[in-house]
Amino acid sequence: MEAQFPEKQRPKFLNLLQIKQPLPAIVSILHRISGVLLFFPGIPLLLYGLQMALQSPESFADLQSNLAHPLGKFFLILASWFFLHHLCAGIRHLALDLDCGLELQSARLSSKLVLAAGLILTVLIGIWLW
Repeated sequence: MEAQFPEKQRPKFLNLLQIKQPLPAIVSILHRISGVLLFFPGIPLLLYGLQMALQSPESFADLQSNLAHPLGKFFLILASWFFLHHLCAGIRHLALDLDCGLELQSARLSSKLVLAAGLILTVLIGIWLW
């Protein structure tokens, strides 16, 4: 005899780009995206820059001129935001693992602090670079 289970009401609309996500979810998604972008293009570009810096004085001068260009500075600032956001969100996740800030209000506050800290630190690095 075949068992019959009651039909569950499941959500039909699953477009994640149109569902309003809470702020802690957005911070978590950005943490994952920044981690992927730090790993895949970040590490190879960092190693390429290190190779250029150590290869010869001429290639080091080329690297310096590329990074002094406004587009190079923009990519440095963008990479610093990836790193700083990932760092701040990682500290937040470690605190959540220690059962600190699990309440709704404190989770929202820590999410706002992560976004603000990442942006403020990135602006400070941008001012220093420019």
